[in-house]
Amino acid sequence: MRFRCAATADPAALDRALALAAEGPVAALSPGRIREELAAHRFRPEWTWFAEDADGRVPATALWWGRADSRKPVALDCLQVRGGVADPAALAAALLGAGHAAFGTRPGYHLALPRGWREDPAAASAVAWRREAAARAGLTRDIERLRYEWTLPQLPPGGPPAAGTPAPTGGLVFREGTDEEFLDVFARLAHGSLDLATRHALEAMTAEELAREELAFYRDCPGERSWWRLAHLPDGTLAGMALPSATPYHRNVGYLGVVPEQRGRGLIDEVLAEITRFHAAEGAERVTATTDTVNLPMAAAFDRAGYEVTELRLVLEAPGAP
Repeated sequence: MRFRCAATADPAALDRALALAAEGPVAALSPGRIREELAAHRFRPEWTWFAEDADGRVPATALWWGRADSRKPVALDCLQVRGGVADPAALAAALLGAGHAAFGTRPGYHLALPRGWREDPAAASAVAWRREAAARAGLTRDIERLRYEWTLPQLPPGGPPAAGTPAPTGGLVFREGTDEEFLDVFARLAHGSLDLATRHALEAMTAEELAREELAFYRDCPGERSWWRLAHLPDGTLAGMALPSATPYHRNVGYLGVVPEQRGRGLIDEVLAEITRFHAAEGAERVTATTDTVNLPMAAAFDRAGYEVTELRLVLEAPGAP
């Protein structure tokens, strides 16, 4: 068995690798979707690795994903092992190890799953060997996240785009801010956060260092910097911030929060509503968001705002990874 990068393989080998990637039941990708991502430079031959036996057969494939301008892959998007392999976890772990060595980094593995996957024996088994393979390759920490989606209600023709969103209550005032102001709010929001990625990051860096990473990350997202808003009480007291953003595919809730001293007053509902109103006014008919399953207050806010859970994301990552 040898492990190969599609960038250095013949086209026929790449076709065989991509055909296996389209098989289910977890994270199955259609050949058309794979080709679209390759054309958009989000999948790349150098980020596509596969195992090949002595007869030229492909028993395992791994596809990493990144943004079109990413220098290195951001996440493992697809990991498949052909049925009948005696130890799929061992083969997959070795394949991931080859990819990690080539990249010089260990991107997290993001599995998109239905909410009831634990009650489905086939799905549970498929997740089990993938989780074991990821752990053997150093991705030993896991976070479960809920993926939410808001869709514009059906409105009479000619109605204003934001008519399906809640009207402002007047409880908060939103305005633009400087990078330094947003850095301050990012750092303040980190304190007491229930977001697991934030809490893990604070084990290795200060809130101020994390704030600079967060600012750089969201500035690099497809959304516009001009969309960001600071949230204040009517008397001018800082309450939090709302960062509408976008992915390569659709509008999303980038980052939102209420500063510690203002939490517990229901202000998060108005912050989330501001983001939803902004996207709707811009013509977005769908807005996505994610939050950790353990972040019950944020999940409840999404529920109240009419966002619906569409899937569960299981994120497997290396401890200490950004």
